[in-house]
Amino acid sequence: MLNAAQLIQQYNLQPHPEGGWFKETYKCHEYIPASALPKRFGSNRAFSTAIYFLLEQGNFSAFHRIKSDECWHFYAGDPLRVYVLQPNGHLDIIDLGNDIFQGQQFQYIVPANCWFASRPLPGSSFCFVGCTVAPGFDFADFEMADAASLIAKYPQYQNIIKELCR
Repeated sequence: MLNAAQLIQQYNLQPHPEGGWFKETYKCHEYIPASALPKRFGSNRAFSTAIYFLLEQGNFSAFHRIKSDECWHFYAGDPLRVYVLQPNGHLDIIDLGNDIFQGQQFQYIVPANCWFASRPLPGSSFCFVGCTVAPGFDFADFEMADAASLIAKYPQYQNIIKELCR
């Protein structure tokens, strides 16, 4: 059986600042000039980027946001729960996995500028997913959430915010 340690070794995954393990697998060699992008981007961006991302039970991807849409793809392992705080105050909860009869999805798009976090579902050993970002991801576009500030904006979700912030 496939396990997390094998995937980490096979794909040379590295620790991610938000939690979990990752490796950039694609970065387009062509760039969109900053003048053609919305003002929220301060410089040129690759057309698109992609990563592998792995979370083991007991770990989580802390609330963060980026300036681009991010498409999550389920690959292997057990289900992953993604939490997305929408600007209108609604919390979307999406389960990525391969059991479509339990409502799990193979893909989900996190809209640009939404705060989001993820963690393995209870009973999940590990989750191996991919994330594709367009315009391409740049750490200049990455912002980790401050729990107090996020709770002030979304007080109805303070428990989940406290659980999924670092």
